[in-house]
Amino acid sequence: MKRLSLTSRLTLSLAVLVMLVMATVGYALYRTLEQQLIIRDDGALITRVEQIRTLLLNEDVMTLIHDKPGLFANMLGNTESLLVLRFPDGTPLMEVNPGRSPIPRITPVPAGAPLTLAAVHHAVTADGIPFISASALANISRAPYQVTITTGRLMSERTRTLAMYRNQIILVATAATWLTALLAWFFIRRGLTPLRRLAAETASMDIHYLSRRIGITRAPSELRQLIEAFNSMLERLEINFRQLSQVSADMAHDLRTPIGILLGQTEVAMRFKRDTDYYENLLGSNFEELQRLARMIDNMLFLARAGDAGHAIERAALPLTAEFGRLSDYFEGPAEERGLTLACERNGATVWADPELLRRALANLLANAVHYADTGTAIVLRAEQRPEGTTISVENAGPDIAPHHLERLFDRFYRADASRAGDAGASGLGLSIVRSIMVLHQGRWHAQSGKRRTRFSLFFPAKPA
Repeated sequence: MKRLSLTSRLTLSLAVLVMLVMATVGYALYRTLEQQLIIRDDGALITRVEQIRTLLLNEDVMTLIHDKPGLFANMLGNTESLLVLRFPDGTPLMEVNPGRSPIPRITPVPAGAPLTLAAVHHAVTADGIPFISASALANISRAPYQVTITTGRLMSERTRTLAMYRNQIILVATAATWLTALLAWFFIRRGLTPLRRLAAETASMDIHYLSRRIGITRAPSELRQLIEAFNSMLERLEINFRQLSQVSADMAHDLRTPIGILLGQTEVAMRFKRDTDYYENLLGSNFEELQRLARMIDNMLFLARAGDAGHAIERAALPLTAEFGRLSDYFEGPAEERGLTLACERNGATVWADPELLRRALANLLANAVHYADTGTAIVLRAEQRPEGTTISVENAGPDIAPHHLERLFDRFYRADASRAGDAGASGLGLSIVRSIMVLHQGRWHAQSGKRRTRFSLFFPAKPA
């Protein structure tokens, strides 16, 4: 089943709302008019009985009733009314009933009691037309000194008036509903023009136009927040796509070097028959290049897994004295080869982190420091614990890194010195892995360099209470 459009939904909602409002108002007006007409007709009937009561006190009126009863028929004013005068014993004095309406049998109001609207009786004929009646005793000047007055009226005129009014209400409500629907459809469709324009602009964007942004000047206030969020998304997509393109290019470049070496050495070896020592040296060289490729692929796989929001880590409170000792023992050999020393300032600090990921991050920082530190200097591994968390830093002496490089050191395949791109074992992914590990720990990372001192700092948040 096809879903209704937003324009159709809003139009239908407004039309139904107007119909309900008009029906409610019309019903209220109809009921008010009906009650007013009932009160008016009941009052007119009571007034008629009071008038007849007063007339019957006159002796001349009694004579006139015998001689000219037609005068009272004219007094009723229409053929739907009736008037019956009877003596208490049931003997009729006068009966005027041109419409042949059934004479109601109701208890008359005593002669001395006042007539109120409560004395009016309401009934409905077989045709569904209301019939009102009232009865009262009246004093006369001759025996038997009382007469029963019974009067009534068929409310055909009132029924026609109310039916006409009801039909007008239905007609007006229907016309208002259709008019509202047409106007609502027109104005809603016109009002949704910015939304259709926004849809057209977004549909025209593809991978080649990520730098485009949706204009916000002419947009209504209701859409500005959506447009701002969409433009922010486009900006993030553009940055990520640019980084992905750069990563792909850098990865292809870095993979091409060892693969080219392997192909070149193998091609040279296949031209002529060589001795065993040559093949052993060739296999050793190829093994180193293959190890480099394996490390690069392993790092890329780690970064891909770390980028997944569902990547789970198992944290624990780790004493840094033991962790620093383990790392010092591991890097003692590579540091001695370059004439470097390792100094650890433990201070009895602990860190809330995943053991394997912590060791990998610190190992990458130490490997970077050993690689670029000046010969004969010391690499300082320092820890500082505070209530909000623990900061671990690796500091070494060496060439300064320009500020514009510091901002991108943790990007994938980025190197501050392009001349080092061919360094053996360097893939440009070490610091990027450090950043991914810190993201998993909801921590922070920072690099600063100046006066031939470079320092990398990692902040691990404390364990939640």
